[in-house]
Amino acid sequence: MPLFRSMLMATIVFFLDRISKWIVVEYMDLPRRIYIEVYPPYINFMMAWNEGINFGLFGSSNDFARYFLIALAFAIAFGLVIWVRNKDGWLVPLCVGAIIGGALGNVLDRVVYGAVADFLNMSCCGFHNPFAFNFADIAIFAGALGLIIFADPKRKR
Repeated sequence: MPLFRSMLMATIVFFLDRISKWIVVEYMDLPRRIYIEVYPPYINFMMAWNEGINFGLFGSSNDFARYFLIALAFAIAFGLVIWVRNKDGWLVPLCVGAIIGGALGNVLDRVVYGAVADFLNMSCCGFHNPFAFNFADIAIFAGALGLIIFADPKRKR
């Protein structure tokens, strides 16, 4: 049952990520427009093609880096699937599913676009954030934070 919960969450996250990217990247044509004010300064759409990992770290436009990051995402997702099979409860499987769904959403971007499509830009309180992210990034971050909080190694939770 924990594997089913993880896969259900992964599917939901993956499709929410794909729908959000289709709307903003394809339908709203953000790559051509580059920037769209949504609710300034708090939420804006700002096109960014991320060839690396978070915030473009280890980014490179060569195919080796691209395929290495794809393989790494699949390896991490596979490892999480193996790990979550023996967990009980809801929280840890849902966190794992969020990470897997987000990772696979970004993998599909690397396959289709050659880089991850980031578009959410949030600033507040006089701080201008120069970075963009996407729904998959939010799910990965939330899932990882949830695992830190809820994955007690002494319990099968």
